[in-house]
Amino acid sequence: MAAQAATLPSAPDFDSIPPLPADLPRPKKTRRLAISLAVLAGDIIAITLAFVLVGLIRFDGVLASDTTNMLVAILPVYLGTALNSNAYDTRAVSQWRMGMYRATTSLLFTSGAAILAVFFLKATGDFSRLVFGFGVATAFALLVVQRFAFSRVARRALGNSALTEIIIRDNVDIDASGGRFVIDAKRYRLAPAIDDPVMMDRLGCVLKNADRVIVACAPKDRQRWALALKGADVNAEVLAPELDAIGPLQLGRLGGRTTLQVATGRLGITDRTLKRMLDLALTLAAMPVLAPIMAVIAIAVKLDSPGPVFFVQQRIGQGNRMFNMYKFRSMRVELLDNTGSRSASRDDDRITRVGRIIRRTSMDELPQILNVLFGSMSIVGPRPHALASKAENLLFWDIDHRYWDRHAMKPGLTGLAQIRGFRGATNHQSDLKNRLQADLEYLSGWTVWRDIAIILSTFRVLVHRNAF
Repeated sequence: MAAQAATLPSAPDFDSIPPLPADLPRPKKTRRLAISLAVLAGDIIAITLAFVLVGLIRFDGVLASDTTNMLVAILPVYLGTALNSNAYDTRAVSQWRMGMYRATTSLLFTSGAAILAVFFLKATGDFSRLVFGFGVATAFALLVVQRFAFSRVARRALGNSALTEIIIRDNVDIDASGGRFVIDAKRYRLAPAIDDPVMMDRLGCVLKNADRVIVACAPKDRQRWALALKGADVNAEVLAPELDAIGPLQLGRLGGRTTLQVATGRLGITDRTLKRMLDLALTLAAMPVLAPIMAVIAIAVKLDSPGPVFFVQQRIGQGNRMFNMYKFRSMRVELLDNTGSRSASRDDDRITRVGRIIRRTSMDELPQILNVLFGSMSIVGPRPHALASKAENLLFWDIDHRYWDRHAMKPGLTGLAQIRGFRGATNHQSDLKNRLQADLEYLSGWTVWRDIAIILSTFRVLVHRNAF
């Protein structure tokens, strides 16, 4: 007997589902980013001011060229070292001693590197040792002062905790002291339903502004909650008070009780900023080139067949939250598949003449540059899938429960799976598993250099035998 095709869960009756709490925690991420950038600017000002003051005193009120050269050489090395040592993450900004230690050790490393460079380049004739020594000492003092001042500002701006914490209570009583926000799962109809994208979206919306979520539930429900939180892009823990007597390592704490950490946000604030800056820099630089091409494609799509130029489809994005993804329409309007239940095939009769060309060259994906600008996508990341995507008549999350883990980062225009040739129709379960494995590999070892390498490698696979 033929296997019954998998279908999406029936849509819930939204009238019967209570709205999410109106007073959900407001995000602190923007404030943390603003403070981190202010501290970064403060470091630059402190070091610059130190060398300028010493240089003016040494050269009788004239800013000599070797003082300027010192700053040009020192500042980039210092910033690179400080960023690499997480000198601008939340704890370093709000905790004075940690911030001071990371800033001053970065300055000492930079000073040592500068001295070695001068020695090996034999540039002592153009190098004022007096200005350099007093400049470093003055910068050291100014860094300590400005770090102390900003730590006070950070504590006032972020409150008792620099993090936004949410407790989900699932049929368990719990004391929520310490200003933590508590959500009753039963009251607001939240459940770890990994076979229901609507419920996963609802859970993702609740956790959108959270830095940490703790689930208090019965032991039998912990595994399901852990699976549901894997791709939520938030530090997630399950309350496990019976582990108190064991004292295991790598666990968190909630009050006086122990929590088991089951997931973590993939990128810290520094890495998030670097990735977003790379996205914006490349996107804005490419827009003048891509805009005329997109205009020509839009006209061709409009002339080739009646209907809209763009095809807008709901996809699963970061934190398992749904978003609208843009593409050039490549199929006839009456045959469009809004849920993605049918993969395109080589001789697909739904595809228009222009559609076949732009799909073959991947130009149908160009409007997603708007998703990157708006922030719902990144240039590099796991490719977003339609809700009804299947392989061998099974929904993707039914093939491998790790599927939800891939959404811990923003979806991308391209990714590690794509440059390895895993694209096109998913006719077999292995097609999905190959992509999933590549996506999880990408998430586990992110660096900005890997993103750049993937972008460069993408040009080799824009035209691909599996693109149709």
